[in-house]
Amino acid sequence: MPFIEENDLLDLHKDIEKSQIINERLLDQIKFKNKDLKKIRIQRNILVGITTLFVLGLIGITSFSAGLGISKSNRNQNNLLVSIDSLDAIKARIDNLKEQNQELSLVNEFYLAKQYLEKEKIYSVQIKSFVENNATLASEALTNTLFVKTNPFYAYSLGTFETLEEAQKFRKELVDLGFNDAFVASYQDGKRLQIEDPY
Repeated sequence: MPFIEENDLLDLHKDIEKSQIINERLLDQIKFKNKDLKKIRIQRNILVGITTLFVLGLIGITSFSAGLGISKSNRNQNNLLVSIDSLDAIKARIDNLKEQNQELSLVNEFYLAKQYLEKEKIYSVQIKSFVENNATLASEALTNTLFVKTNPFYAYSLGTFETLEEAQKFRKELVDLGFNDAFVASYQDGKRLQIEDPY
């Protein structure tokens, strides 16, 4: 086995330590350079992305402007067609609104007539009376019906007539149909005034 002197061994250790220090410095420099390279790559990617977006935007604006120039004449023709279609739709809507207005006028006239009848003396034929309010038989939506509270009963009457003779004639028709207990009563302001002569 070869023999190494102590001084040579110390020198070798010093050289190894120096090499290790140099290696550590080189590794630090490599890490620093890698960080710089990463920053440069990120900046380059951002710049490429922004440039790409700018170019695409410029192409889009150019093609849109070119499309506007080409389609202006087509659009004028389309606007004319759309305008005619829109006019037809508006006319149809106006006709629909006129029909609804006529229907509402009829409903309004009905309620005005009903209010007038309530203020005037009218005649109706009572066909039934109930101890409890039986709302399933009488409804405000039914025309020519009265549902009046006559203590302690609720009276259900059919027909609203201006004259006693009309009511008596209607009572006779109801009796012929099987309503034997039907009688004529006079009403005013939604209240029964009296029971009238059935004949």
